[in-house]
Amino acid sequence: MSRIKSYIARLIPSGAKPTARRIYHLPTDVLDAVLGRRDPMTPPKGRIFFGGGDFNKIGEEYLQYFVNLGGLKPHERVLDIGCGIGRMAVPLTRYLNAQNSTQPSYEGVDVFPEGIRWCQENITPRHPNFRFRVADIKNKEYNPSGRFAASEYTFPYENASFDFVLLTSVFTHLLPEELENYLSQIRRVLAPNGRCLASFFLLNDESLGAIRSATSTIDFRHDFGGYRARDADTPEAAIAYPEDYVRSLYTERGLSIAEPIHYGAWPGRKNFLSYQDIVVAVSQDAT
Repeated sequence: MSRIKSYIARLIPSGAKPTARRIYHLPTDVLDAVLGRRDPMTPPKGRIFFGGGDFNKIGEEYLQYFVNLGGLKPHERVLDIGCGIGRMAVPLTRYLNAQNSTQPSYEGVDVFPEGIRWCQENITPRHPNFRFRVADIKNKEYNPSGRFAASEYTFPYENASFDFVLLTSVFTHLLPEELENYLSQIRRVLAPNGRCLASFFLLNDESLGAIRSATSTIDFRHDFGGYRARDADTPEAAIAYPEDYVRSLYTERGLSIAEPIHYGAWPGRKNFLSYQDIVVAVSQDAT
């Protein structure tokens, strides 16, 4: 099997990532389907276009963070920004209440139409309180014909309509104007005392020292002034922000960081919680 996948991988043209992934994993996906080895709530490997690692294990890991760090309760309303193909939604289906399926307890939004379509076809029919929609944001890789820029996008939800907002590996791909807009939108849709859990690559003395000493798993060698990137041509591939800048943005937008920040393994730390840095914040009551 590994030889077949290796041979297929060499035939795939560069720049065709979604198609490439589908072809690369085709032998495994076909075999899993024939043998009935895949849970219907787990997408085929060839359809998982976002993120690496084990789909289910990572989802279960973050569910613990939502509950233990973010204080998520089963009755609360959740917004998953950048929900992909349901990595975080699947474990949440076993945690969030479904007593009133006419009122969604979970909303997922993403720029990639195919991922949203899979969630709509495979998760919502089993869990009607879980709903998904496409964010029609222009993305050169996943939604090239999108209508809106991320820096101008308005979340399609009412003010104060969620108790908990989550973003896993989203701010690590947004440019400054986009990050600032998203934080403003998060504050708007959060109810008073609502929480937001988001992951980052944060630049501080420790992580900058690791980058300089070449012990970091990502070098972020390209300095754009207000942020660093792994790739100069496509900075959105992986972006790191100064921690002081992130803290000031949260404060300006009425979001109070719940200390401590939970630093990740990415700079080569020996003591860490997850791979990326995790920030939990609480919306300040405007009254």
